[in-house]
Amino acid sequence: MKARVVRIGNSQGLRIPKAVIEQCNLHGAVDLIVQQGQLVIRSAAKSRASWDQAFEEMHRQGDDQLLDSEASSTSEWDREDWKW
Repeated sequence: MKARVVRIGNSQGLRIPKAVIEQCNLHGAVDLIVQQGQLVIRSAAKSRASWDQAFEEMHRQGDDQLLDSEASSTSEWDREDWKW
């Protein structure tokens, strides 16, 4: 399938046929990537989309512990002299 670059105001753009948009499941925001001289258009990844899986994997590996334990991060001054 061919498309033509068209003038849109002061810019240029492509009209993507509805069938192609549906086939690629494009909606809302998209990412535009140039790879080896080719334009790749794909649905924009949602921020933090895979964080749940990453946190579950960290927990399974025991890598979800605090780096600073309370005992090592407080000094005598913190425990006895500090006042709110």
